[in-house]
Amino acid sequence: MTIPDYIILIPIVAGIVLFLIPEKIRPLKAAVALTISGIVLYFSGILFFSQPVVEDIGLLTPVSENASWLTNLISSLNKYLILRIDSLSKLIVLFIGFFSFIIVLYSLIYIKKEKKYLNYYAYILLTLGASNGVALADNLILFVTLWGFLGLTLYKLIKSDNEESSAAAMKTLILIGGADALMIFGIGVIWKINANLNISELKILTSTPLGLIAFLSLLTGSFTKAGAFPFHTWIPDYTKNAPASSSAYLPASLDKLIGIYFLARLCNEMFILTQWLTLVIIIIGVSTIIIGVMMALIQHNYKKLLGYHAVSQVGYMVTGLGLGSMLGIIGGLFHMINNALYKSGLFLTAGNVNEQTGKDKLEDLGGLSGSMPITFIAGLIFALSISGVPPFNGFASKWIIYQGIIEFGREAGLANSLWIVWLTLAVIGSALTLASFIKFISGIFLGRRKPEFSKVKESNVLMVIPLIVIALLCVGFGVFATKQVVPYLFGSIAGEAAYIGSWNSSLVSLLVIVSIILGMIIYALGNLKNFRRDNSFIGGEKIQELTGFNVTEFYNTISDFALFSFFFQRAKKRWFDIYNVSREVVVWFNSLLSKAHNGILLRYTTWMIIGLIIMLIFFNLI
Repeated sequence: MTIPDYIILIPIVAGIVLFLIPEKIRPLKAAVALTISGIVLYFSGILFFSQPVVEDIGLLTPVSENASWLTNLISSLNKYLILRIDSLSKLIVLFIGFFSFIIVLYSLIYIKKEKKYLNYYAYILLTLGASNGVALADNLILFVTLWGFLGLTLYKLIKSDNEESSAAAMKTLILIGGADALMIFGIGVIWKINANLNISELKILTSTPLGLIAFLSLLTGSFTKAGAFPFHTWIPDYTKNAPASSSAYLPASLDKLIGIYFLARLCNEMFILTQWLTLVIIIIGVSTIIIGVMMALIQHNYKKLLGYHAVSQVGYMVTGLGLGSMLGIIGGLFHMINNALYKSGLFLTAGNVNEQTGKDKLEDLGGLSGSMPITFIAGLIFALSISGVPPFNGFASKWIIYQGIIEFGREAGLANSLWIVWLTLAVIGSALTLASFIKFISGIFLGRRKPEFSKVKESNVLMVIPLIVIALLCVGFGVFATKQVVPYLFGSIAGEAAYIGSWNSSLVSLLVIVSIILGMIIYALGNLKNFRRDNSFIGGEKIQELTGFNVTEFYNTISDFALFSFFFQRAKKRWFDIYNVSREVVVWFNSLLSKAHNGILLRYTTWMIIGLIIMLIFFNLI
């Protein structure tokens, strides 16, 4: 066995074994999960830091020369069980291992207090092994098998102890399962086209009907997994009801990594896109940015707010990869990594807050920065990162995508000529993200602390360490983006980036630090003794401690604005929810069919004759 075999099979086997360990000794299961995820991270690091190679490795080899039927069976399976190692798959595997270890470490305390999460660590390890298999699989049969298995673990990692969470879990399973069914259909079409299912050997034209059908089928699976419009609606419901660790592990990190990984394979390797398809993908990308952030602005539940931002950020990745240029691909992949970092960090921040307060609405919180200083500082770094504020990592990847859009506009084509539209919408999305996270940070950590939170304290050290590690990576990936991070992580994937703008991330970071230090010095020199605090004079009553500004009320004006209120009201009724719309159509269709089942024999006979005639006509045409 080789390292790729280890990082797939070890966590899967360990996950199966964990099902045999009783929940009464959950600490043992947690220790096993932490150990296995650490081992997989170690092997992933070895794989990543090895020399970039592209090779096919058979996962199974004949185990007995005497048993010919077994040898033949294993040999026949080998043509499907092919693993491919290249720079992109190694990058994905490294971060899958990293997030798995971080989430298991965080869960040691977070899940310990909850008895309802049965076999939690088993499903985490199964997800880890299957995700590595997806990233390394070269044959589409193996790929879609492991991809579909991840839909089941996603379903099991959301608690279903009430009607709302059960509905969210079912919605997730149906949407993901439906997209997986389309992927299987698309793979069948690919087999029809050239009888070859190895990803590394495909180069299919989308200008033909079958090629277009295959691409759109597989694209639907990628978009649904990553959470792009219009297949995104499972994510906000999932993040609202799932434990924070599950949200950080799947919708925030692993689902984004493998969903966008597959999109990169589709757009830049497996298929040759037409200009019209490029236009469609970019439109979906910028639409996802704006729709996600606009819905996040009006949310009061901070976990659902983060869920919509998990959708919005996908738009930048889709847009970057849709451009098809070197800068676009680098920017899209870099943003994929950055988003997984700060988005998982934000969900873990939300987990700390919820664990200490038991509240999940912004209007019920406030003033926790003093009680939870590390969580606050880490959350602030994540908020600035996702908002694209320099010198953090979110700005670095967005800046590359902006350059990619400008470079894209220099070429001929309808999508190219609209580059200013794509750039404007991407920048507006970033600005609205900042506005949304002002609401998030101020609503939870700033303002007046309510008396009921007087005893709130910082979370356990094992829940704080993951935040610190991820926050340091958000800073490091931003400060050292241009000279170290981008060339090292993405140079072997897309080539050396040729920037069309001027940006030195290290220099800008130094200037930011100097400005902060100067500001502190100037503030200190201003004789602090001249400042005093006192209660506001409000009609002669000292009610300062009882008054405060509810941050959510200000954002309610957005949903009341005439230009947006129509869409917001319909969104609340789930008019734009593809799952809800599909369910209503099915119910309506079933109601029509039910009218035919009235118990009258003559009616049934008529339907049978009509059906027979339709079948005869159909087979005659074939």
